[in-house]
Amino acid sequence: MVHAADIRDADGAELIFESVKKVSQRLKKIWADMGYRGERLRQWVLANTDWELEIVQRPRRWGWYPEGVEPPEMPAFTVLKRRWVVERTFAWLCRNRRLSKDYEYLPTSSETMIYLAMSNLMLRRLANKTPYGVPSPQRLKLRR
Repeated sequence: MVHAADIRDADGAELIFESVKKVSQRLKKIWADMGYRGERLRQWVLANTDWELEIVQRPRRWGWYPEGVEPPEMPAFTVLKRRWVVERTFAWLCRNRRLSKDYEYLPTSSETMIYLAMSNLMLRRLANKTPYGVPSPQRLKLRR
């Protein structure tokens, strides 16, 4: 589901979860970014679904420390749990020209383009081809 950009993430999540609840019986757990934290969304999920909502927390880097106390050493980059799933999906979608920029006027048009892009991806996988039409390594082994 695509909604307008002026809706806060946590408020838009209720719209998306409501539409997903109607079509998916297999969903059990949702990993969400810190933009979805807050008690209101958590209470809504508990009241309206049987799903588990887990907010993926970033490590705390900044804070006030007393004078003379060194802040803890933090790595420059930290991999967040399950974040790669979302980023990978965005990368798949951005391979399509119409989704690389926000060309659409209506959110329903954007949603339709996402359905088309993901359908195209699934069809290519079913045909055992890579996204660029080159035969997959498994298929090349079978031809030799």
